[in-house]
Amino acid sequence: MSTLTISILVISSIVSIIILTSRLKINAFISLFLVSLLLALVALPNADILKILKDGFGNTMGSIGFLIIFGAVIAIVLEKSGGALSIASYLLSKTGDKQAPAALGITGFLAGLPIFCDSGYIILSGLAKSFSAKTKIAMPFIAVVLACSLYSVHCLVPTHPGALAAAGIMNVNIGNFILWGIAFAIPGALAAFFWTKRITKNKGYRPAQYEQSNKELTDEKLPSPLLSILPVIVPLMLITLASIFAVFGWKDQIYFFKIILFIGQPIIALFVGMLFSFLLLKNLNRAKLNGIFETAIEKAGPILIVTAAGGMFGMVIKETGIGLEAGKFLSQTGLGIAVPFLIAFLMKTAQGSSTVAIITTASFVAPMLSLLGLDTESGRLFATLAMGAGSMMISHANDSYFWVVTKFSELDTNTTLKVYSSATIVMGTTVFACIWITSLFIL
Repeated sequence: MSTLTISILVISSIVSIIILTSRLKINAFISLFLVSLLLALVALPNADILKILKDGFGNTMGSIGFLIIFGAVIAIVLEKSGGALSIASYLLSKTGDKQAPAALGITGFLAGLPIFCDSGYIILSGLAKSFSAKTKIAMPFIAVVLACSLYSVHCLVPTHPGALAAAGIMNVNIGNFILWGIAFAIPGALAAFFWTKRITKNKGYRPAQYEQSNKELTDEKLPSPLLSILPVIVPLMLITLASIFAVFGWKDQIYFFKIILFIGQPIIALFVGMLFSFLLLKNLNRAKLNGIFETAIEKAGPILIVTAAGGMFGMVIKETGIGLEAGKFLSQTGLGIAVPFLIAFLMKTAQGSSTVAIITTASFVAPMLSLLGLDTESGRLFATLAMGAGSMMISHANDSYFWVVTKFSELDTNTTLKVYSSATIVMGTTVFACIWITSLFIL
C-alpha cells in the first residue's frame, strides 16, 4: 500500500474519531476501538491485528493504570475531607481570584519539572476543579492552563524519559539541555496561557461544579493547608529526588540511593501520597476506607478504559509506518533545524506519544546531522530542542494525556479539541520559533 494511501487512511481515522465523539456523541471507547480496528484491517491486512490492538491497549494501561487509580484516591480524599478547598482558599488568599489560573500554571510548571505530565495532572486535577468552582472561572481555562504548564516541561526537559533518551542518542550535554529546555518551556507555557485565556473568553464555558461531599465543613473546620498539601507535595518531592539521582548517575549501589530510586518511581510515590492523604480523614475506619476505594475505582474505571483505548489507536497508527515515511521525505528538503522539528511533529500527531516521537526522531536524525549542518555540540543541542518542540503538537484523540485531561477535568471531547489541542499547536510553534531565532545567533 502506498504512503499516500496510508496517509489518507490515517487522516481519515483521526477525523472519524473526532466526528464520532464530538458530533455524534458516541462513547469514546467504542469510537476508538471501532476506528482502530477498521484502520488496522485496511492498512495492516497482513499483520497480527489483535496483537497490535492488545499491545497498544495493555501497554498504555500498564504504564498509567496505577497512577490513575492512586491519583483518583487522593482526589477523592481531598474532596471528601475538604483538603482541596483548604489549599484553594489558602492560595487564593495570597494571589486573589483573578490570578488563580496564573498561580495554578506556575504550580504545574514547577511540578512538571520532575514528573510526567499525566502524573502531575492526576495529582493536581482536584485542585484545578476547586479553583474553578471557588473563583467561578471557566473550567476549560483552568484545566488547559494546568495541562499545558505540565506539558511544556515534559517535552523539553531531560528529567523525562523522551528528552533524556534523545539526549543520549544525540550526544547532548544534559546540563545544557536542562537549562535551555526550561528557558524555552517558559515562552511555550506563556503562549498557551494567553491563547487559552483568549479562546475561552465569552464562549459560554462554565466553572466546575465541585461538590463538597461534607456539607458541614466550613473554613474553620477545614484541615490545615499544610496537611492538605502533603498528599500532593510528598509524591512530587520523591519523584524529584529520584529524577535528580538518575540524572547525576547516582545508582543503587548505595542502599540509601536504592531506597530513594524505588520510592521515587511514580507508582510508589503516588501510593505514598495516597497514604498521606488518609491523615486528612477523621474517625478513619475500614468501612470509610473501603468506601473511598470503591468510589475512586468507579471514577478511575472509565478514565482507564478510554486512555488505554487512545494508546491502542496510537499503536495502530505507529504500525502503519507513516511517521517514518514522512521523516524520510523531510530529511531530503534541506530545511536545517526545521527538519527535526517537523519529523517530531508528524510522529507525535500520527502516533500520539511525545516520548516515542522524540526518541524515534532522534534515532532518525542522528545519522544525518552533518547533512543538516548540525554536527556540532550546539547544533546537536538545538536539534534536540527542536524535536522537543515538535513532540508537543498536536495532542489529540490518539494521545493518552489528551484523555487524562478530558476525563479528569470532566470536559467534553469537543471542548478539549478546541481549547487544549489548539493550545498545543500554539505551544509547539512558539517554542520552535524561539529555538530557531536563538539558533541564528549561536549556530
